[in-house]
Amino acid sequence: MLDYASFPEQRQSLIRELLQKEGRVVCAMLSQTLQVSEHTIRRDLQELAREGVCKRVYGGAVSISPSSGNFTHRVNDSSAGKTQLGKTAAALIRSGGCIFIDSGSTNLEVAKALAPDIALTVVTGSPAIALALINHPNVEVIMLGGRLDTLSGGSLGATAQQQLAAIYFDQCVLGACALDAEAGVTVFNFQDAELKQAAVRQSNEVIIAITSEKIPAVARYRVADCSDITTLVVEQDLSLDKLAGFVGKALNIQFTARQ
Repeated sequence: MLDYASFPEQRQSLIRELLQKEGRVVCAMLSQTLQVSEHTIRRDLQELAREGVCKRVYGGAVSISPSSGNFTHRVNDSSAGKTQLGKTAAALIRSGGCIFIDSGSTNLEVAKALAPDIALTVVTGSPAIALALINHPNVEVIMLGGRLDTLSGGSLGATAQQQLAAIYFDQCVLGACALDAEAGVTVFNFQDAELKQAAVRQSNEVIIAITSEKIPAVARYRVADCSDITTLVVEQDLSLDKLAGFVGKALNIQFTARQ
């Protein structure tokens, strides 16, 4: 058996693998597994955090969600998994309401999957989502103004936030760059975080449909706690280990249908 106490590179390599596989590591468990002190593990995590591999949190570390490029790139690379996430989340939308659909490639799939005869008022900052709904005869679309951000694919800034703050929503389909049971919903852009925070405040119900590589993980800017999420929609093949931290949280977890 490898003496991990004597080989920090191998120790950190194993921690990298665990972060990639499980998204989160705990100092006490690593200490027992690798037969080194928790102080040594904390030093390893500090080094990995310095390299941008993870973010230190109380008792351990969480992987940093990879940046997935601009909106156009993500749409072009959309997978069957995102399509299934969109269909599952769209089935949660109740006719007759006023909803906010946040920007993002997965949320675009939600808009595409809405029933053709559904009656809604949809508020969005995403031109792509607005265009996807243009042929729905019973859907009124309200576009947020402001600067169009190429990364998120939606409007950001003071104008969009002010408009959003004047509307109350029955449901909100929120985008997320990363989700962790303790850190909550996080994103990479500060203005995007502000807009999402405003949407959560204005909404009775918050739905997040998220791909597996973003759970558990963190990005730089905090949006909301897990307690702010009503329903979390995840891919059918998501490891139950990755969802372990969400057990006991006050949110409903729904899996996509098996393909």
